[in-house]
Amino acid sequence: MLLLATASSFQSPVRQLPSDDAIRLREFYRLAARIQDQLWPDWDKVPAPILVVTDGAEFLMHHPAPPKEFARVADDLFVRARKFPPSFLATFPAFGPPAVIVVGEPKNTESKTSTPWLFAVMHEHFHQLQYAQPGYYTGVEGLGLSHGDQTGMWMLNYPFPYEKPEVAQGFSRLRDLLLAAVTEKRDSEFDKLARRYVTEREKFLAQLSAEDHKYFGFQLWQEGVARYTQIRAAEVAASYQPSEEYANLADFESFAAYGGRARQETLDELKGADLAKIKRVAFYSFGAAEGLLLERLKPKWKSEYFRHMFSTDSYFEPGR
Repeated sequence: MLLLATASSFQSPVRQLPSDDAIRLREFYRLAARIQDQLWPDWDKVPAPILVVTDGAEFLMHHPAPPKEFARVADDLFVRARKFPPSFLATFPAFGPPAVIVVGEPKNTESKTSTPWLFAVMHEHFHQLQYAQPGYYTGVEGLGLSHGDQTGMWMLNYPFPYEKPEVAQGFSRLRDLLLAAVTEKRDSEFDKLARRYVTEREKFLAQLSAEDHKYFGFQLWQEGVARYTQIRAAEVAASYQPSEEYANLADFESFAAYGGRARQETLDELKGADLAKIKRVAFYSFGAAEGLLLERLKPKWKSEYFRHMFSTDSYFEPGR
């Protein structure tokens, strides 16, 4: 894939994708092709268009029908003036389906450097798999949580009772039990902690209204499992050999090094998660830890994931 070619007829002052960004993108597609089907069946069948937001322009690739406002600069590369913030990181159908990963350069995002950025993009690529499921968009609308908001911002701004004392305290108890279970090495003790966790989880959910319960479940299913997938992608890629051009980037970090710490970083994040303070962000690490718990509690859980859309509750039902 040629990402660096320019078109002399294009009149923008930004005529090409910065070379480091081109290298990162080539590495992302190479890495995804290598590991994605080890993590989720048929992930390779999902389109993966990306819009890279630089300081001066936006570059679109792997999109089946680029909008007319984009100018072609290579066979699979289109550019327009910047519209999104350079720190952006999100996935949505920006130009209609398929969903597009819209991402800033590492220096402008929370990732800061290339290897964490690659796995953040893998997280967003998992959202593409979620959104590609038959009935996803009608199912989300059917949750009844948008209350007329057609922009999708309700997913971020839903008024969950984060600061309600009994909810915040219940979440903290549940968080601590989850961490204890996930980090327990002994199988006998893990079984006890997992049973306690399931019981406490049911108590916590009973405090929530029907809508709040649905929102909590939706966030764990969507963002929590995406973060879980980000962790597992890093771990699976620990033995992956990057290309020479990627390894020569100034901010290069080996996949083994990042894969070795990705899980612990999320568990540390969860350990300090104060629901009343960080609100929705707490669902990322919490849902990821539930994914890690389910690997031991129900090893085949992923085979049911897309059959039980928008909630992970079914995995924790008594007798299952």
